[in-house]
Amino acid sequence: MAEIAAVPANIPTDRRALIAVDLGAESCRVSILRWVGGEPAIALVHRFPNAPRIGEDGLRWDFATIEAGLEQGLRQCAAMAGEGVRSIAVDGWAVDYVRLDTHGKAVADPFCYRDERTVEAERSLHRAIPAARIRELTGVQQLRINTLYQLHADALAGYEPAPWLNLPEYILSRWGGERVAELTNATHSQLIDLGSKSWSPELFGAAGARIGCAAALVAPGTIVGKLSGPLTELPAFRDTLLIAPACHDTASAIAGIPARGNDWAYISSGTWSLVGTLLDEPRNDRAASLENFTNLAAVGGKTCFHKSVNGMWLLRQCLSTWEEQGARWTVEELTAAAEQVPQPAGLLEVDDPELLLPGNMPLRINLQRQSMGLKPLDERPENAPAFASLIFHSLAARYAAVLRSVARHSGKDLKRLFVVGGASRNAFLNRLVQEATSLEIVRGASESSLLGNFAVQLAALEDEAGRTGGVTLESVNDWACRLSAVAANAPLYR
Repeated sequence: MAEIAAVPANIPTDRRALIAVDLGAESCRVSILRWVGGEPAIALVHRFPNAPRIGEDGLRWDFATIEAGLEQGLRQCAAMAGEGVRSIAVDGWAVDYVRLDTHGKAVADPFCYRDERTVEAERSLHRAIPAARIRELTGVQQLRINTLYQLHADALAGYEPAPWLNLPEYILSRWGGERVAELTNATHSQLIDLGSKSWSPELFGAAGARIGCAAALVAPGTIVGKLSGPLTELPAFRDTLLIAPACHDTASAIAGIPARGNDWAYISSGTWSLVGTLLDEPRNDRAASLENFTNLAAVGGKTCFHKSVNGMWLLRQCLSTWEEQGARWTVEELTAAAEQVPQPAGLLEVDDPELLLPGNMPLRINLQRQSMGLKPLDERPENAPAFASLIFHSLAARYAAVLRSVARHSGKDLKRLFVVGGASRNAFLNRLVQEATSLEIVRGASESSLLGNFAVQLAALEDEAGRTGGVTLESVNDWACRLSAVAANAPLYR
């Protein structure tokens, strides 16, 4: 059984609602927490699809559509919450950012991290500063999608230096908050010095970026201002605080896990899979560096020590290809069908850079199989279950290998594996992971980042810790326990 944190004895006297915004690379969500009989009740208010679009200058996010969808969600929340809204917090995917004009507004839609401009940027930057030095400074997993390489791509393209904010912090600033860089999100940029936990002048210089364009760093749980603008004409929003939670959605997801002790690891599973554990201190020795583990800031001064593994992106890209051919599968249908086919011959190297790129994933998978001397699979839509089976078995094997390394580097005797995120509902994949790891699988909330977002808000508001910056892990964990119980008894998103 998972060790569960104690439930807070005190119930907030302020019973106004809270709003959590979760920006996702495939969908964005606006959710509300209200108090019913003294207990928190959470509901999804508005979800809308999100996807980058290809233009003449690359792959970018349609940010006007994102902002319009978020405003619609906030207005729906205001209509529900006659008691008013006490606070709003925003988390989302990391590394992408908005370049700002003098009025703090986007000068253009932000690039998507999957844009191929960072291929050359990575090569170019490593001529200026070796990858080993970047790792030494940051302790962060080497990924060319990181903000460091994107800013260098901006410099190579001749863009004038401009202030920039990662996406959750940009949304908060547009709604009236101060321009800040929340630490869990900032560490994922690969621009933070691991020792000092501050922006690295050496890395900014190597990238051709200006350190003065980066925002001031704040801890998760910092109150960054009050909602302003047209939305405050709505009665619910006349005195609403803006909070920077753990703005990196993975850090929020880990904050939403209701476990203590030292024997557990996590997989935050969705488009990407983040496989690792929570540490008191970073691990940036030679062994961890060689295996390309990352050290990212977590709530309460902890460290998320994990490795990014390709995730459900593989399956969703296959589904997109087959949909273009007129065949429609749901993930649930395809998972059930995959469970019935024979175990695949040979497994994928799921982190092959070619499998991180968009477009015709069945072909990309077969090209890898051919390079490994394996027989290609029939790419027709009717053979989709065989592809899905191959993907699930390959992910489980990769997770198991990474978790063995996690145990070795951390010195932990791992017994429990918390699986959170969308793929936590995939019973077939969870079974394969249990078989591959021999760990107890504890299914966390599929919307764990939402629970973590609300838990940080509640911890910040409980003793106004956010006014000076930062919340304790214990306080957040207490709230995560309580909210997880709510989610278990009444699933958040049906």
